[in-house]
Amino acid sequence: MATEPYLCRLYLVSPAKLDVPVFAGVLEEALGAGDVGAFQLRLKGASDDEIREAIRVLMPIAHAHDVAFILNDRVDIAKEMDVDGVHLGQEDMPLGAARGILGDNKSIGISCHDSGHLAMEAGEAGADYVAFGAYHPTTSKEPAQLAKYGTPAPDLLPWWSTYTTVPSVAIGGLTPENCGELVTQGADFVAAITAVWNHPEGAAAAVKAFNAAIKHGLSARNV
Repeated sequence: MATEPYLCRLYLVSPAKLDVPVFAGVLEEALGAGDVGAFQLRLKGASDDEIREAIRVLMPIAHAHDVAFILNDRVDIAKEMDVDGVHLGQEDMPLGAARGILGDNKSIGISCHDSGHLAMEAGEAGADYVAFGAYHPTTSKEPAQLAKYGTPAPDLLPWWSTYTTVPSVAIGGLTPENCGELVTQGADFVAAITAVWNHPEGAAAAVKAFNAAIKHGLSARNV
């Protein structure tokens, strides 16, 4: 999940449910349209075999475009299928236990919501990146979860980028129209779900639009 030579990159997260053969073509188009740093497979309600099959089909597409393939939550399947890393929530397996299973060569990201304290703990425990959000209204979380986790303060990203080198991912309702401010504030990655896969002109157009917004946001960053 290194950001060099990039200062900020797009991080794609899959829909919660997908038709793998159809989505494979969509992913190919999206990854071929512009810079993407990582793709996270985040399936909800899928069986273990369905997750494995999705990895078998989609991971080679990601790797063909030099994109890291991250699995949400399932450390056991991540180890079995040799994916590039996992993304864990605060209620998932502890980071130390996940690192013990996956080893030092796999990326582990941690959701830290609106909390610099949780992010500091994750960084000190060896997280490869931390995720802050939701920054905007999103359908990827239930309303009760959004209320519980809160919205990051405007100064969280600038504070984080000043005091640590652990990469940050901004997430939650991000679109090409609203992500630029977070790029300027110091986000190393901007994560997108609905704004890419449900884009009226298709996922490739969305990736291009996000990359343009990231470039514009970086132009206003003091680097």
